[in-house]
Amino acid sequence: MRPFRLWAIARKEFIHILRDPRSIGMAVAIPMLLLLLFGYALTLDVNNVPIVIWDQNQSQDSRELISKFQGSRYFAILGYVYSYPEVERAIDSGEALAALIIPVRFARRIEAGRAAPVQFIVDGSDSNTATIVMGYADAVAWGYSQDVAFSEIRRLEGQKVRLPLDLRTRVWFNADLESKNYIIPGLIAVIMMVIAALLTSLTVAREWERGTMEQLIATPVKGPELILGKLLPYFAIGMFDVLLAVLMGEFLFQVPLRGSPALLFAMAAIFLAGALSLGMMISIVTKSQLLASQLAMVLTFLPSFLLSGFMYAISNMPVPIQVITYLIPAKYFVSLLKGIYLKGVGLEILALEAVLLSVFGAAIVLLANRKFKKKLE
Repeated sequence: MRPFRLWAIARKEFIHILRDPRSIGMAVAIPMLLLLLFGYALTLDVNNVPIVIWDQNQSQDSRELISKFQGSRYFAILGYVYSYPEVERAIDSGEALAALIIPVRFARRIEAGRAAPVQFIVDGSDSNTATIVMGYADAVAWGYSQDVAFSEIRRLEGQKVRLPLDLRTRVWFNADLESKNYIIPGLIAVIMMVIAALLTSLTVAREWERGTMEQLIATPVKGPELILGKLLPYFAIGMFDVLLAVLMGEFLFQVPLRGSPALLFAMAAIFLAGALSLGMMISIVTKSQLLASQLAMVLTFLPSFLLSGFMYAISNMPVPIQVITYLIPAKYFVSLLKGIYLKGVGLEILALEAVLLSVFGAAIVLLANRKFKKKLE
């Protein structure tokens, strides 16, 4: 492999990128736009759940229960209703996500020391959100029940009640439980996989469609020199994109980087080399820019988004799908990014993911070189 021939191919590709604004836009602007869009729009936090109240009791006890919901940051009381049709209208229209209904004899049953049923109606259209909201409501109701029980015991026995179990929770790695802290690192992996494959999926196919491949074949440039020379410019752009994404995560989204930046960029380089080579291989096989871009999107975006563990826990997937996820390189990069970003761990913990990601990168680079044949077919 001759360095000057490699540099000539890389320089040619750099000039083509600079003369094509669409390539620059796809290479730099689109990843930043996607990160902004997904970073702000995609959130799994469930806060300020809009609810309506139907207080049929209108007592001090019912108002104390309502104050528990009002004082929680998870609920936002929209207003009061006075019939079931109003409850249905509020939920059906999407104005409210839930409704709290306090029965007429609520205070009487509390004073008698009996269980007082309270109805909490939830819109189950979004099952995940509904499950979370019901958990919030259970926690508020349990807190109110404890207060009532302790107050009654103090009144009857005249002594302070102490719980036998003092549970003190402590959250590691993501103390504020903000979804952006693990969504942003995963987004970097998904976006880089898609953009890298899309960029290089057009390179060789473009040469075939424009008729310039015949000229390259006639030159002394060897196949590996052509492949590597075309990869180098996009690799440099991809690493620049990673730098921008890390800076945006740190300063725009305030996602702390607890681990080693050097390890992060090293793993990103390996992942990027594999993703770029995958796009190159698609371009070599299809020889059509349209088909290559479509195939690159199918082979990168859907698997990276759905099967990498970025959005959905792999452990909850069916076993056959879990087996397939081991073939998705973004899975290992997402695990590496989350470990570096959130936990601040290094290769002593992430060695397996790093090795598997390196195997993927090396295998795809070798396969792309093997698929390219410097001859007309």
